[in-house]
Amino acid sequence: MATIDFPARLRALRQTFSSIEQVVDPAELRERVAELSVQAAAPNLWDDPDSAQALTSKLSHTQAELAKIERMGGRISDLAVLVEMGQEADDAETMAEAEVELAAVEADLADLEIRTLMSGEYDEREAVVTIRSGAGGVDAADFAEMLLRMYLRWAERHGYPTKVLDTSYAEEAGLKSVTFEVKAPYAYGTLSVEGGTHRLVRISPFDNQGRRQTSFAAVEVIPLIESTDRIDVPDQDIRIDVFRSSGPGGQSVNTTDSAVRITHLPTGIVVSMQDEKSQIQNRAAAMRVLQSRLLVLRRAEEDAKKRELAGDVKASWGDQMRSYVLHPYQMVKDLRTEYEVSSPSAVFDGDIDGFLAAGIRWRRRGERTS
Repeated sequence: MATIDFPARLRALRQTFSSIEQVVDPAELRERVAELSVQAAAPNLWDDPDSAQALTSKLSHTQAELAKIERMGGRISDLAVLVEMGQEADDAETMAEAEVELAAVEADLADLEIRTLMSGEYDEREAVVTIRSGAGGVDAADFAEMLLRMYLRWAERHGYPTKVLDTSYAEEAGLKSVTFEVKAPYAYGTLSVEGGTHRLVRISPFDNQGRRQTSFAAVEVIPLIESTDRIDVPDQDIRIDVFRSSGPGGQSVNTTDSAVRITHLPTGIVVSMQDEKSQIQNRAAAMRVLQSRLLVLRRAEEDAKKRELAGDVKASWGDQMRSYVLHPYQMVKDLRTEYEVSSPSAVFDGDIDGFLAAGIRWRRRGERTS
């Protein structure tokens, strides 16, 4: 068995951790925690419950991020001490323990490094995700529901709060579309690499002849609008329709016209909300998502103009970005990064961190070469 070069591996760990500290800046995090703690201690904090919840959530996540950095620094120091003790005592058991911890620290540090690659203008934001069924009929609608479960389970694994904003059910099974929020810092930067067309290949459970079916679903990820964003939407630019919320099979789930559909007339963007309890809440949620989409549209137009001025007309994203194959073999493969696994069931159960990390690294490489 090859001997592990502990000194070299520890040097590499320290170098990587140092580069992470330069980007994350623990001192700045401590200042932010202190500022947020003062704001959270204000006696009138809960006069505005929504703002209070946003503030306490930001404080909690900032504290968690600082603790993660400080823990990693401690683990690297402890590992160096463990290696030194094992080598001085020529203790095989201690060195075996150090080998296990080295592998664990390297893996966790690689995950932490992903955070430093998210430096886009909106990467720190919470995310609004919309999934729409595409070609493939009832299988596509079922696939959209499978993707919803996948993302919600991923968020649950990480302790990220989620909130479903709008659900449009298909007639036979599954979803025509669904929109939900992931309420955690850097949710947009993390999930934005999921945007695009997802493809499922399997034996259709809806085909009585047991034939193989290919179906598609589109995923859209946008950053959540904040009060500091300047997106003006004149009243004359929107049309607001109200209707009754509906559930699976089209049955009504509300006896009042509480669901809201907002159409932005200049762009044709349509946003529907029905999962809140009142029309006022649904209208506010719909306006927030509309403003988020308009923010992304404005940014895309600015980027397109920059590419035009620079003479760069190549597209950076293809439509089809990932394939989920359940038959005749088992595989999930990202077509941009070439990252793949042979356990679709684990992926659909929320184990997508490998795909996210590969996508973030792939995106960053593209940014550096563009």
